[in-house]
Amino acid sequence: MCLTCGCGEHDHDHDVRILQTMKTAFDRNNHIASRLREEFKEKCVLVLNLVSSPGAGKTTLLEKTVLALSSEYKMAVIEGDQETSNDAERIKKTGISAYQINTVSGCHLEAGMVKRALPSFDLDDLDILFIENVGNLICPTEYDLGEDFRVLVLSVAEGEDKPLKYPGIFMSSDIFLLNKIDLVDILEFDIEKCRKYLKRINKRAVTFEVSVRKGAGMDKWYGWLRSAVAQKKQK
Repeated sequence: MCLTCGCGEHDHDHDVRILQTMKTAFDRNNHIASRLREEFKEKCVLVLNLVSSPGAGKTTLLEKTVLALSSEYKMAVIEGDQETSNDAERIKKTGISAYQINTVSGCHLEAGMVKRALPSFDLDDLDILFIENVGNLICPTEYDLGEDFRVLVLSVAEGEDKPLKYPGIFMSSDIFLLNKIDLVDILEFDIEKCRKYLKRINKRAVTFEVSVRKGAGMDKWYGWLRSAVAQKKQK
């Protein structure tokens, strides 16, 4: 049986065609992402790609961050979900622009989607562009969106072993935000074990332990953002 599609016979030509199609799609995505990265560099806009499981706290993180830094920076958000504009509407209530992308059956954003959203913003008037990806720890892994940093939000409610179960997305991320640390004791979350797993999978990533709703640890996250914006302006 063909492992790719489940058909009765293993068709090597069929598998090769699928692999070639996937490679072409990745190549196209990477080409667009590279062009986007150049444009963001030219405009000195810091771009962050936020990934996580559903419910880890990405949208709440954005709400709190925007409200905390709105007097310092001009920001905008691209929201990715399969359906609804709920998250974009939440972000707009903070007073900044938000563009909703609905992927319908798709489980991730692609660079072409981001490119089509950009005319909704004035990049010359932006300091930070946040891209909230579709909630998923698998599909977004291979898709570069032209971002400067990939930020992975991990909630303690998900369990400490997620870095081991989904290593790809953790290896490709630059920042880990371990969220809802106020629930560590209630959920009997082994935070030391999680720290060890995060380091085992990705030693270069910076980790912030936060409670977005309670505010714990958020000053360090804001400080990192300020530093990242300053560095982007110098390039």
